[in-house]
Amino acid sequence: MKIKQIIFDFDGTLMDTAPVILATMAATIREMGLPSRSEEECRATIGMRLDEVGEFLFPENPGISSEYADTYHRIFPRENRPGIAKPFPGVVETLRELHGLGYGMALASSRGHASLQEFVDGMELSGVFCELIGGDDVKEAKPAPEPVLTILRDMGWLASETLVVGDATYDIQMGKSAGCPACAVTYGNHSRSQLLSVSPDFIIDSFPELKGIVL
Repeated sequence: MKIKQIIFDFDGTLMDTAPVILATMAATIREMGLPSRSEEECRATIGMRLDEVGEFLFPENPGISSEYADTYHRIFPRENRPGIAKPFPGVVETLRELHGLGYGMALASSRGHASLQEFVDGMELSGVFCELIGGDDVKEAKPAPEPVLTILRDMGWLASETLVVGDATYDIQMGKSAGCPACAVTYGNHSRSQLLSVSPDFIIDSFPELKGIVL
């Protein structure tokens, strides 16, 4: 199997956004007067589309997701202080190296498109990615294959030649459902045991190890 293209998740895979996400979630829950949730419970939602999180965390409150998402969106800029979110070690250097070697690369994230673009611009990586697909660009979010299938269609890439990389079970399920090989990273939001439960084709402990798979 020769990998020619790579589709990445963003949060927890390329950038450690967990601190700002968890802080925003805690503030959202407080402002809405909802029962507190543990960090583990909140972290488990990273990778889900925001409009699904409210009812996932608070199933006893059906219909809460829209208000939760609106409150989260309003609070996020306040919590997103400079430097709170950082790329994981080796991410920027490795992406630029792979881009220079001619690999096609794209993002399939549950984050809204505008926010995703803002983070990518802040990392000075806009020229590295062929396409950015956010959670609001598709009808069916992860773990459905639509984000990956959209990129494959738009770019004319073959699934068998395209590796999907992510830190969450949703990412691995998305990639495999689209017919792509999938690589899990263990330094993000889901544990090694969680990731192994969905049978990734590869698993790595640091981002630069990706080169050992694709080169």
